[in-house]
Amino acid sequence: MIISKLLTVTILTTVTLLAGDVRGEVLIKKAKHNGLVAIPSDKAKLMKLIDKKKNITPERVKLGRQLFFDKRLSLDKTINCNSCHLLDQGGDDNLPVAVGYKGRENPHHINSPTVYNSVFFSRQFWDGRSPDVEDQAQGPMVADVEMNISPKEAEKRINAVPEYVQAFKNAYGKDVKINFEKIASTIGIFERTLVTPSRYDDFLNGDLKALTTAEQDGLALFIETGCTACHVGIAIGGKMQPFDLSSAFEHNDVGDFKGDKNGMIKAPTLRNVSQTSPYFHNGTVDNLREAIKTMGQVQLLIDISDDEAKRIETFLKSLEGRKPDTSAPKLP
Repeated sequence: MIISKLLTVTILTTVTLLAGDVRGEVLIKKAKHNGLVAIPSDKAKLMKLIDKKKNITPERVKLGRQLFFDKRLSLDKTINCNSCHLLDQGGDDNLPVAVGYKGRENPHHINSPTVYNSVFFSRQFWDGRSPDVEDQAQGPMVADVEMNISPKEAEKRINAVPEYVQAFKNAYGKDVKINFEKIASTIGIFERTLVTPSRYDDFLNGDLKALTTAEQDGLALFIETGCTACHVGIAIGGKMQPFDLSSAFEHNDVGDFKGDKNGMIKAPTLRNVSQTSPYFHNGTVDNLREAIKTMGQVQLLIDISDDEAKRIETFLKSLEGRKPDTSAPKLP
């Protein structure tokens, strides 16, 4: 009798596990069918995605990391790229509005988007005005509300440091011209490596146990609700999209940012989203669950219940990724 009961329990457990595996496999297919893409677990495949021009080398990444953390690239030498894009957090600063040079706030009440996984975005900045991270890196340095340094002054300061001059030669060759564009593009090369694979990626890559049952349920609801209309691809966002289709966003009057010339706004990545509050371009919603419900109203024209928002939030928390080394490097 005891053996019979044990066999019954074993069989039921096996059947349950197999059923769970089948559900997981079906969900993976559904996610991929709806445009969700995992960060490759294979390093060679990942490098093909983040380094299409084959510019990434260890020397350039090390140099770009130093420049990212160097406050000498701001006019008053008080802030650096990491001031607004904190690598030991979510890659942003958790402020509702970006604050830069001498405490100046962004005049349009725009907050700092995360730098993590920005290599996967089709455009950079909230209005998509920049095509890639190398070009984007120039903007904050010269903006008077951010680092407020001129290209000539940036070049002068870096060229005045012998260790930097040698580092550029090691990275690019002895004839390298250390100009503003090269400084910014080197920061961009470093930013290309700021990729954070998560348990979600492990799941899509075939590890059926990487997500809990509740997280898989949240992913299924995320898809069924229509969230993948905007939050799709390997970045789970990062493309230009129309915003506030129902004209119901109650915080539209905070700041005057209206997107690009066509009224399009870059959909933020949802990777590490539980770490990047407050939400939306003007940083007006602090709570992730509330942001989910707001998106249902203004983008999908539906009401997402408290329970549904909680289930989707459970999935979104699984997007917290494994970060590279976030410590500040030794500067020349």
